[in-house]
Amino acid sequence: RASVSVEGKQVGAIGRGLAVLLGVAEGDGGDDAAWMARKIPELRIFNDAEGKFNLSLADVGGSVLLVSQFTLLGDARKGRRPSFVSAARPEVAGPLVDEVARLLGEAGHLVALGRFGAQMLVATENDGPVTIILDSGDRQQGG
Repeated sequence: RASVSVEGKQVGAIGRGLAVLLGVAEGDGGDDAAWMARKIPELRIFNDAEGKFNLSLADVGGSVLLVSQFTLLGDARKGRRPSFVSAARPEVAGPLVDEVARLLGEAGHLVALGRFGAQMLVATENDGPVTIILDSGDRQQGG
């Protein structure tokens, strides 16, 4: 389960499902949003009866908590303060986050959202724990 709060008020929450922290990079566009919206629910990362990763979000009837997080694009290779120059500007990133949410919803998935640009408190229970990194820039044909 996961939730997100802004100014002490919960703005989104899910039970079983995926907490998706979405960073939008400079140069990302609609094709990246569409790829993410297809890839996220298709990931077979939930355990089946034998404890193997065989089930997808749809298989377990899960939901998605989608939270924009530009800090995922932070580059801390040099110095002590991360650089965020590879993160998309808010006027680009906001609509792409909304597009991922819209496409997930159109595909029948229940989506809860954070509040773009707000200072958010995100709480997650990470079972396993399992954390997967997806980068639309690294995608392969058909993937």
